[in-house]
Amino acid sequence: MIRRRRECLHCFLRYTTYERVEETPLRVIKKSGERVRFDRERILAGMVLACEKLPVPVATLEKSTVAIEAKIHEEYDREVPSTVIGSLVMDELRKIDPVAYVRFASVYREFRDIGQFLDELRPMMDEEQESP
Repeated sequence: MIRRRRECLHCFLRYTTYERVEETPLRVIKKSGERVRFDRERILAGMVLACEKLPVPVATLEKSTVAIEAKIHEEYDREVPSTVIGSLVMDELRKIDPVAYVRFASVYREFRDIGQFLDELRPMMDEEQESP
C-alpha cells in the first residue's frame, strides 16, 4: 500500500490517500469443474508430502514452488487448469528426487494397477541406465 499526502488545487486543503494495486485473483479449475482460489501453500504441502522421509531440504521445495508459481503467473492471468499445476509439480519433483516424483505421480495420476505404475517407471529407469 502506498500512502500519499496531497493538496487540493482549489482550496489548498491537505489530505492523505492510500493506494494499493488491484489484483485479479488467480483461480484454479479443478478436474470436477469447480473453481477455487490459487494457493501456493497447497503446492508446497503436496511437494513436502511427496518428499517425506527423503533427504530433500525444504528450501529446495520452496524454491521449486516459487518457480512453479512464476510459470503459472507468466502464462495464465485469471484461470489455470489443475492439470497444468500437477504437471509443473511433477516436472520439478522429477528434477529433485525420483522417489518423490513417483510418489506424487502415483497419487496425481491415480494409478489403478501395477502396470500403470511400471509404465511411469520405465522411462526413468531407461534414463538412469543410459547415463554413466
